[in-house]
Amino acid sequence: MKNIKKTPLFLIVIFLYSCTKNTDQYHSHSNKKKRFANSIVSTVIENKTENKNPDFPITEGRISDIIPKKFEVQYETEGDLNGDGLPDNVLVLRRKSDTLASRTVLVLLKNKDLSFRLDKISPHLLPAEYNEAGYKKYDPEDISIGKGVLSVNLYNPAPYGNLFFNFKYLTHDLVLTYLETYNAGAGSHQSLYYEPLKGKFVQEVTNTMEEEMPSETKDIRIKKQKFLFENSSPEDIISKVYSENDVL
Repeated sequence: MKNIKKTPLFLIVIFLYSCTKNTDQYHSHSNKKKRFANSIVSTVIENKTENKNPDFPITEGRISDIIPKKFEVQYETEGDLNGDGLPDNVLVLRRKSDTLASRTVLVLLKNKDLSFRLDKISPHLLPAEYNEAGYKKYDPEDISIGKGVLSVNLYNPAPYGNLFFNFKYLTHDLVLTYLETYNAGAGSHQSLYYEPLKGKFVQEVTNTMEEEMPSETKDIRIKKQKFLFENSSPEDIISKVYSENDVL
C-alpha cells in the first residue's frame, strides 16, 4: 500500500520537471533565433552603410534625389556606358558655395524602372577649373558618351595644352583606356599618346623652326597598368609617365 501511494507523487514530480525543461529549451531556442535575426539585421545595416560617401548619402532614385542641394551641375552627358541598352548619365558637379573648389564627377547607371543608381564617384578626374591667377585652365571643356566610351576633351593651346582621355567599363570597373596631350612650345610641338592597358606610350615632336616641319616619333613600351575612374587623375598620370620614361 505504501508503494502504491508514492507512485502518483513520483509521476507528478517527473511531469513538472519535464514541463520546466521543455519551457527552458523553448526560451533558449527562441533567444537563439532572436540573436540570429538581430545579427542578420546588423549585417544588412552595416553592408548598406559601408563605403558610403558622406557627400552623397542617397545612392539610388531620381537624379534630383541623388545630388545634394549644395551641388550644382556644371556638365551633363547621356549615353549607354555599361552596355545594357539603357542611357546612363555622367555629371560634373561643383559646390554652390565655392565654385573654385575641386569638382566631382558622378557616373549614374540607369535601372529598368528608369531610376538611377550611383555607381562611380571621382573627385580627381578633372583638374582644377581655374589657375592661381583666376583664369580658366581649360576652355572649352567637353564631356561625352559614345559607343560605350566616356570621353573628356580639355582644350588650351598654351601653356597647358590639350588633354584628351577615355574611360570604358571592363566588367564592373570603369577603366582608363586612352590618354593624349598636345603642347605647342617655342620652336616645336609635342604630342603624347598613352594606352595604359597595352603599356603603349608614344611621343611625337614636330620641329616648327624648319619650313617642312619634320617630326620625330618615339614608341616606348612600358609596364601595363590599370587606372580606375574613381581614383585617377589623367593630368597627373601623363605627367608621371613622361617623367619616368626616356623621352626626347
